Amino acid sequence: MTDKINVGLLGYGFAGQVFHAPLINAVPSLNMYAVVERHGDKAVRHYPGIRVYKSSQELLQDRTVDLVVVATPNSSHFELAREALMADKHVVVDKPFTPTATEARSLIELAQRQGRILSVYQNRRWDGDFRTVQALIKGGILGEILEYEVHYDRFRAEVNPEAWRESGEPGSGILFDLGSHLIDQALVLFGQPDTVTADLRVQREGGKAVDNFEIILTYPELKATLKAGMFVREPGPRFTLQGRKGSFLKYGFDPQEDALKAGQTPDAVSAWGVEAKTQWGKLNAEISGVHFVGFIETLPGSYQAFYENVSDAILHGRELRVKPEEA
Repeated sequence: MTDKINVGLLGYGFAGQVFHAPLINAVPSLNMYAVVERHGDKAVRHYPGIRVYKSSQELLQDRTVDLVVVATPNSSHFELAREALMADKHVVVDKPFTPTATEARSLIELAQRQGRILSVYQNRRWDGDFRTVQALIKGGILGEILEYEVHYDRFRAEVNPEAWRESGEPGSGILFDLGSHLIDQALVLFGQPDTVTADLRVQREGGKAVDNFEIILTYPELKATLKAGMFVREPGPRFTLQGRKGSFLKYGFDPQEDALKAGQTPDAVSAWGVEAKTQWGKLNAEISGVHFVGFIETLPGSYQAFYENVSDAILHGRELRVKPEEA
């Protein structure tokens, strides 16, 4: 392998086009080399010169592919990741890792036997709002955290019968889709909880997959509540933290997703991931004996940092930021 990693992308639907290809392309040490696109020619138009295969088997047989990114429906993650590892490729799997823990453990063991890098695309660790919350907790600004609540709410009252995420198949529903982010963030912040309680519901008429959840993680002094639903016309705070020294409330979403949907990329936007001042979170705390109430600047988001780290792990043996055992 040279100092440039050839990346093969399995799947060029929404996830592949928006959340993977532009970020891979923004990392100088990664080369958007090949893609599996069964229908259409979007990949070639977006990335002239890219190799286009019509099946995953064709791409996996290409010995010049170093890293395979699995961005396909969740039910296919296990089998495609297994085949890629068996083909001696490094692998990134879009979240959620696999529908079952047994499948996940199997892939981890296989990657170890093959001596290949295996990671899971938990890009929301690089949301600006989450990075800000992480910094506040690490800095002790709020004191010991007693309550943590995070929401990933939307208003989509109608079921989309064409969407595999709403089909009821293994790995479908918002617990796997959005909950995987919220759970990952909570574990990064607080570690393994003492107890887990979950309320899962299908609220939309004709729904087959979970579209509302509330998960409560308990720790000795902390209660962490993770929520998402599809009937929220008027969103409340995205993050609410209550600590012994203060509180933090944050509304709105990280701007990177909307920027990627609009065709913007980190390598072409100088202020990538920078949030508008109107979206900054409100802090009410005592800092060094001084009572502070006001808005604090959100740290910039950086989804490309995930792929920078994967590249460093492959080329230079650096530690993975997102280990498959965590997923």
